[in-house]
Amino acid sequence: QVHLVESGGGLVQAGGSLRLSCAASGRIVSMETMAWYRQAPGKQRELVARLTSSGNTNYADSVKGRFTIVRDNARNTVHLQMNSLKPEDTAVYYCNRVTSPTFAWGQGTQVTVSS
Repeated sequence: QVHLVESGGGLVQAGGSLRLSCAASGRIVSMETMAWYRQAPGKQRELVARLTSSGNTNYADSVKGRFTIVRDNARNTVHLQMNSLKPEDTAVYYCNRVTSPTFAWGQGTQVTVSS
């Protein structure tokens, strides 16, 4: 069974940066297309960044140029570097593979951006 643990969230002022981490056990993330998702209060979960097994990346228009998804194969971890944060980035952030069925969802990590 795959276990995902997200970390690195917190409270930051607008314009600040955070680096999220997603540690996976039970499956090698380099073999998967992994993604970071977020869910704001009252909204549906949305995909913000995707990283394929071959290293290609895709980003939601709302985060393009500000967020970067990378993979640390040695630690079986996926990171999301978030720069120039905006209040509208406030959400719980999750990682998972894109392929269906997804892995069991982790607890997520809260990101709060103050104006």
